[in-house]
Amino acid sequence: MRQPHQPSRKTGTTRGFSRAAKLMQSRIRRASESRGFAVSRLLTHWSEIVGEATARVAHPVKVSYAQGGMGATLSLLTSGAQAPMLEMQKEQIREKVNACYGYNAIARIHITQTAPTGFAEGQLAFDHGPKAPPGPDPATVETAREIADDVGDERLRLALEALGTNVLGKRNARK
Repeated sequence: MRQPHQPSRKTGTTRGFSRAAKLMQSRIRRASESRGFAVSRLLTHWSEIVGEATARVAHPVKVSYAQGGMGATLSLLTSGAQAPMLEMQKEQIREKVNACYGYNAIARIHITQTAPTGFAEGQLAFDHGPKAPPGPDPATVETAREIADDVGDERLRLALEALGTNVLGKRNARK
């Protein structure tokens, strides 16, 4: 007796979907190789490679290779105030980057200083730490206070004022 033919189906869990990283891998590689980055992981995982503190103040820009091919130069972009600190950390950064490559690919690190916020194409804005979120609009706070003014219980009134400020602030932001 013949078995009915059933179409073969993959037993994977993705059900026809591909990971975004797999779809973008070739494009990321081409873009990073055009700037000299043979290992795109140096760009995509920069903060993991050099540490969060260094990644906040310096960004890799390009890797240039010497004519003889003996070691490459990694160019880092930083603000002027951070450059002296990075200058002292060059050797540690070089060791961490070479650990990413798996061999001594980077022989030198070149530090380029720029303004803290970019004014030319290609310059980066640096994150120098957390910034406080902007407060609510005073008119919105006053409107919420007027709406909740008739409530007798103070804790409930304060909670309603906060809720009203939040709701009215979001409504005004959408307009």
